Amino acid sequence: MRWPRKRAPEPAEHPRYLVVGLGNPGSEYASTRHNVGFRVIDRLAQRCGLSVRRSRLRRDAHVGCGRVAGVLVCLVKPQTFMNLSGTAVAPLLRAYNLGPEAVILIADDIDLPPGRLRIRARGSAGGHRGIQSVIDALRTQEIVRVRIGVGRPPPEEAVDYVLSPIPLAERPTIEAAIDRAADAVETILQEGMEAAMNRFNSSPAPAEPGE
Repeated sequence: MRWPRKRAPEPAEHPRYLVVGLGNPGSEYASTRHNVGFRVIDRLAQRCGLSVRRSRLRRDAHVGCGRVAGVLVCLVKPQTFMNLSGTAVAPLLRAYNLGPEAVILIADDIDLPPGRLRIRARGSAGGHRGIQSVIDALRTQEIVRVRIGVGRPPPEEAVDYVLSPIPLAERPTIEAAIDRAADAVETILQEGMEAAMNRFNSSPAPAEPGE
């Protein structure tokens, strides 16, 4: 007699948010400025004991679902490369029956000094192709984003700049910003956008060592 195969149990509840860090897959990009969004996801996962791995719903994203600051969320790292990030985010939203208002997007920002955070509830991509891809896929600019300053290069060097490793002298500043960005996400989840903007947008970037 063949016993019927057991089906995996359905989750008791759906996540309320997708916390999406932008970056590029592959070890050669892991320490670059463009991957600070991935680093924040890793920091949140570490704090909460979550594993972010290949999704059973989408092969083009790594996902870990669980409670962050007491709220059920899915931490997401798109694996499509930066400029196609939206093609991974939009299907996940549909799979979890969520709308664009449930997205918290984390990305680097060359218009901010290294280590400075800026939290916004809406707005344009500001030239960031990963954010633009998500805006295009979700058909709205009404997307919460946490942007982490990595400093501005000369215009002709922008691509090489964001895809280059963070210099040793800047790493303490960026590491502190990654921690603060994870704090900001937790604040958004616990206390809301206004509290997070008041707390983190007004805070200066940490001083460089020796200043």
